[in-house]
Amino acid sequence: MALYWIIFIGIALASWIVSASLESKFKKYSKEPLSLTGREVAEKMLRDHGIHDVQITCIKGQLTDHYNPATKTVNLSEDVYHSASVAAAAVAAHECGHAVQHEVAYAPLKMRSALVPVVSFASKWMTWVLLIGMLVVERFPELLMIGVALFATTTLFAFVTLPVEVDASRRAVNWLQEAGITDRHTTEMASDALHAAAYTYVVAALSSLATLVYYILILMGGRRD
Repeated sequence: MALYWIIFIGIALASWIVSASLESKFKKYSKEPLSLTGREVAEKMLRDHGIHDVQITCIKGQLTDHYNPATKTVNLSEDVYHSASVAAAAVAAHECGHAVQHEVAYAPLKMRSALVPVVSFASKWMTWVLLIGMLVVERFPELLMIGVALFATTTLFAFVTLPVEVDASRRAVNWLQEAGITDRHTTEMASDALHAAAYTYVVAALSSLATLVYYILILMGGRRD
């Protein structure tokens, strides 16, 4: 268990470092001007890929940008939507990368979308099931087993998300350069910003896995007793 806590603390520290790096890089690249706003970049990327049934909306918050396959909307935060910068272009193109994945039926995205209702159900109940399960693990280990199974779905979701995010970033960077929106120098900036964002998903997946292992160890200890 001591080794587990060392790993867990290491992941927590890595998460803090990655988050700080992401915020720093997006702040830096938000000051690098481009000719198009995030909204205009999104419009052009969708148009260039022959996608005409996806709407672009402006939402509140910082780095709250996301693509919703259910409503077919690219949702850009206010800073990204209105800003004409490398950071805004990178984020807008990345979210449109998800729309392209949806259009071409990219397998990992289909799998992640299929997991959404399962994960939504698991997230609603797993905290209580795990908490009560740990309290009664010696007398009723089956409850904790159910909690572990519920948590395992969220861990699976985190790992399925990785190739989806990496592929969307690859599509975004390639298109930005091919479309002439970024040159060699600004393409490197956009790539660097999106790599920083991708690391947050890696850390989240590893953190989820470490937590899952922790619950499994509790379950195994309770069953032995």
